[in-house]
Amino acid sequence: MTNRENRILASIKRSGEAKIGEIVSAAGGASLATVKRDLAKLAMDGMVAVHGRGKATRYALTAAYLLLEAINIDSYFEKEIDERDVRESFNWALIRDILPQAPLFTPAEKGRLKELQQVFANRVSELSETAYHKELERLAIDLSWKSSQIEGNTYSLLETERLLTEKQTAAGKTKEEATMLLNHKDAIDFIIGNSDFIRPLSASAIESVHSLLVKDLAVDRNIRTRRVGISGTNYRPLDNEFQIKEALEQMCVLVNGNSNVFEKALITLLLISYIQPFMDGNKRTARIVGNAVLMDGGCPPMSFRTVDSVDYKKAMLIFYEQNNAASFKHIFMEQFEFAVDTYF
Repeated sequence: MTNRENRILASIKRSGEAKIGEIVSAAGGASLATVKRDLAKLAMDGMVAVHGRGKATRYALTAAYLLLEAINIDSYFEKEIDERDVRESFNWALIRDILPQAPLFTPAEKGRLKELQQVFANRVSELSETAYHKELERLAIDLSWKSSQIEGNTYSLLETERLLTEKQTAAGKTKEEATMLLNHKDAIDFIIGNSDFIRPLSASAIESVHSLLVKDLAVDRNIRTRRVGISGTNYRPLDNEFQIKEALEQMCVLVNGNSNVFEKALITLLLISYIQPFMDGNKRTARIVGNAVLMDGGCPPMSFRTVDSVDYKKAMLIFYEQNNAASFKHIFMEQFEFAVDTYF
């Protein structure tokens, strides 16, 4: 957004509801006509809601704006854990009220993602089946490596390639690290071979992916029955097994009821991580299931290869603590474009 648009939004945020005159005063010398055009654009993008008519017209921020308001990551994390003002408990309104109504992408962003999807479709149409699967194999190696690295795995990309293609383990690495990588490859192969298993998305399908990812690791399968903590944050996920199942099922209803594949995938990535349905392996599961949603919608999966692991974790922490998806949405769009430009 432009600086003027940000000033307009800040003005409305201060007031709760603002009149046009108040907004013009805060817009930095812009004319009434210019401010009205800005407000119309912000309303179309789902950032501003208009109440009343004529002189009684008021402007307020929408749930979408609060969900997607830009946050400076560096400034945010200058404060230590206990100094940050965070939403510590699970917010049911995210699933029940906010995400069902709030568009996660602006029309321009949706247009860009659709353009990239069409580029992918055009390229795939020119590939032989052998060439297509070779590219999927390359992406699967990158995704197995990066998804594991985000979780602390120390294998390099080259070592990962050797492990997955030649079954050659790396010197000085643990058996658990190799198992994590091999499990990723199995899970990716499963979603490639069963692209419609998430149609419709269900809690049992998510559990199936999680089971593949934690096979032969010291990690409990199935929905957790006890409390779990998350490093680096005071956010506390649900600790009641029945509420966890309810949240996961409501998430599936939300995803299945959305017609936009990009919103479906982003919601999946965010909410599986936020709900934390398992004792461990939640973000890994979110990345695989999110990619399954993309593939089922005719999109390429994302490898996340170029994302910085710390940036990824910080973007997730901001969603946990502030229910703000802006930083993670930025990662999503960057990685989707990278996938289209790099593979196939």
